[in-house]
Amino acid sequence: MLLNVKDLDYRALNEKLRNAGGNITLKDCCGQRFIGVGMSKKKITVNGIPGNALGAYLNGATITVNANAQDAVGDTMNEGKIIIHGNIGDAAGYAMRGGKIFVKGNAGYRAGIHMKEYEDKVPVMVIGGTAGSFLGEYQAGGVIVVLGLEAENKKIVGFFPCTGMHGGKIFLRGDCKGITFPSQVVVRPADESDMKELKTYVSEYCKLFGRDINAVMDSPFTVVTPDSKNPYKQMYVPN
Repeated sequence: MLLNVKDLDYRALNEKLRNAGGNITLKDCCGQRFIGVGMSKKKITVNGIPGNALGAYLNGATITVNANAQDAVGDTMNEGKIIIHGNIGDAAGYAMRGGKIFVKGNAGYRAGIHMKEYEDKVPVMVIGGTAGSFLGEYQAGGVIVVLGLEAENKKIVGFFPCTGMHGGKIFLRGDCKGITFPSQVVVRPADESDMKELKTYVSEYCKLFGRDINAVMDSPFTVVTPDSKNPYKQMYVPN
């Protein structure tokens, strides 16, 4: 089903989405917020640039964007998949608790902030380019992968990565020399077990965006994890 949404505000657009069945393609999207909020059992393709909070509270739907997306992609999403064939703005995956986000290009600041997991729900975000400052800020669970493809001489992440991280895992392509991490995390080269896990995420990324998985995986990777379940305990408990 094709919907021309050029003259629709976000309320009218989402009402049409809720009432539509099957696969839906949005034409001439231009900054409408909250597209697909809370939706499940739908496949939505966006032609144009969606506004903030694309796929917020997503509960099983698949959203594909054939362009860039703005801030807060997948805000608090619970299940489903968001595929961005471009770049994304800040705070992607904010409080994300399930599902997957795949970004062909770069991410802005605070990607994966407050990402968490519960029981069998493990959210995953794969960023093909670079990520801005405060990657994985206060991360409590889930997996973030940053591949830095075509980054040239640019650092794969910006300043202050993993600030307040107390759960989850981050994979960074390369040896990450020159990047400063906080003392409360463990930074180490990926081992054989890590690479096996990583390949499942990278394989899906490569299938979505037409990359050669062997070329992408032919690199050292760095793994970042918190050094304890509560790295800030000493700040609240008297000696």
